[in-house]
Amino acid sequence: MKILVTGGAGFIGSALIRHLIGHSGHSVINVDKLTYAGNLESLASVAQNPRYAFVHLDICDAAGLADVFERHHPDAVMHLAAESHVDRSIDGPAAFVQTNLVGTYTLLEAARAHWNRLDAAARVAFRFHHVSTDEVYGDLAGTEDLFTETTPYAPSSPYSATKAGSDHLARAWHRTYGLPVLVTNCSNNYGPCHFPEKLIPLVILNALEGKPLPVYGQGLQVRDWLYVEDHARALLRVLESGVPGETYNIGGHNEQRNIDVVCAVCDLLEELAPEHPAGVARYADLITHVPDRPGHDLRYAIDAGKIARELDWTPRETFATGLRKTVRWYLEHLDWCRRVQDGSYQRQRLGLGDAAV
Repeated sequence: MKILVTGGAGFIGSALIRHLIGHSGHSVINVDKLTYAGNLESLASVAQNPRYAFVHLDICDAAGLADVFERHHPDAVMHLAAESHVDRSIDGPAAFVQTNLVGTYTLLEAARAHWNRLDAAARVAFRFHHVSTDEVYGDLAGTEDLFTETTPYAPSSPYSATKAGSDHLARAWHRTYGLPVLVTNCSNNYGPCHFPEKLIPLVILNALEGKPLPVYGQGLQVRDWLYVEDHARALLRVLESGVPGETYNIGGHNEQRNIDVVCAVCDLLEELAPEHPAGVARYADLITHVPDRPGHDLRYAIDAGKIARELDWTPRETFATGLRKTVRWYLEHLDWCRRVQDGSYQRQRLGLGDAAV
């Protein structure tokens, strides 16, 4: 199968492509705009593989997408390209509307035009896999409930609102035009090659430099953590075996409070990087509570029972095993961390809502 992956130079996209090239016979066309969070170095291990090709392109470019479909004739699309950082969406929502909504619409139309030109057998086999987030469901604060595939949408941030809108667009293109669409909603990913604005790599790198470890509020927000390589396996399983028109929630079965995540990273660093920065007695002493994010959801939790029952997928990593692998990876790839930061982001606080628009 020839798969067009959008956003393949990002965190989840690069993990997916490494999995597709390394553990399947599929070919990949990686379409990526290469924004600040996109980095081809994360794909160095597959860059020379004859089953891999890269196209530098914005998914809002309709003519460019039409050319990609015409030249490569993909059998499937896996759509991961998105602006994805909540704090950035608070400071600058316009980019999220453009990429997540306009970009998804443009890609859906390009895929539909391509699909309509296919012969009958190829039309039946074609898939458009739209990859989304559990944040579209909103907040589970005060309950023991889990997000299921039928949980009503209640997004809280510009990021989650635009992802919710893109989910609705994908489902509408299935319902109205018959495009064979699959939708997945995942919980918080973590693992190697994560851009350092996200919690776990931010804590690792700040701790190693003796900088404060910012924790929003009291750190009581709960997230379900999914190791990115487990997510990559799930995405391929859905593409190959999922039923068009269906939604599959993908979770790690690893609910953790943010403060406990930060403390767990500190504990691992005490073991794996025991030489502290100057003036630091313990990494945990760097924990600094900061004002909470505007509109911050308190709890997310995924019910991944459907994908387990219907597609026989479950995560392999526990939070303990996955976090240990993650911390080790960052300690062994500090040069990668330095190279991916282009100067526009230096681990400063974002999302206060006071940036110029």
